[in-house]
Parts: sequence; C-alpha cells; structure tokens
Amino acid sequence: MTSTIEAPRSPDSRSAKKSGVNWEKWGWIYMRVSGVVLIVLIFGHLFVNLMTGEGVSALNFAFVAGKFTDPFWMVWDIMMLWLALIHGGNGMRTLVNDYATSRISRGILKVAILVSVVSLITLGTLVVFTFDPCPAGAPADLVASFCKSL
Repeated sequence: MTSTIEAPRSPDSRSAKKSGVNWEKWGWIYMRVSGVVLIVLIFGHLFVNLMTGEGVSALNFAFVAGKFTDPFWMVWDIMMLWLALIHGGNGMRTLVNDYATSRISRGILKVAILVSVVSLITLGTLVVFTFDPCPAGAPADLVASFCKSL
C-alpha cells in the first residue's frame, strides 16, 4: 500500500479565483486561430499573385491597381494585414513578458510594440482604402488598362 504526501495548502488556495477576463488565454487562442486563417490568406495571396496569369512578371502597379478595384481583394488584403500585425504584435508581447527583466523595460517595450502595430495597421488600411488606381500624370504603360488616358 502506497500513500502520497501532499504539500500543505493555504486555506484560500483552492477557492481563490481571479475575476475578470483571462487575457493570456484569449491571446493564446487568438494566436492559434489567426495562425490557421493566415496560412489560408497567405497561400491564397501567393497563389493568385505568382501562379495564376503571367506569374511574377505581371506584378506591377497596374496589377495592384486592378486588385484594389475589387472589394474582395481589398477585404482579403485588409484581413491579412490586420491578422498578421496583431499576431506578430502579440508574439512580440509574449517574448517581452518572457525575457524582459525589469518592469519598466517591459512596459516601455510593450508600449513601443503597441505604437508600432497601431501605426502600421493605420497606414496599411489607409493605403488600401485610399489607393488611386489611375493617378493623374502617370505614364500610360504603368497604369491599369481600365484607366482613361488624360
């Protein structure tokens, strides 16, 4: 007959529950879900851009302009942008939590990550939604075929 010896517990250790949202758990779940979705988005992006049509030689301003006139590709690229930047920012936050030794350096680094992610998401989103496929004064051989010559 074997007996196990348990370490003494404080009276509150079993009943003590944290109140509020478990952000680490939701961050962990986000990383798994966004990783799977990003695989689909990235490989779809690579397939359409590199394998269909004329391949790499067709990638120019006109190709991008043609894609950004279609709402489907705008949403596709926005999803890829947002998911990738938030996924990367969350990964960097995890690294900072694991390896930054002082509370102040952790705080500074996490604020720098947040500022970087928010700035890049803002700039990338502005590019997608304000992109002009037919800029005035652009050479005709560089713009999309649907642009009228000025």
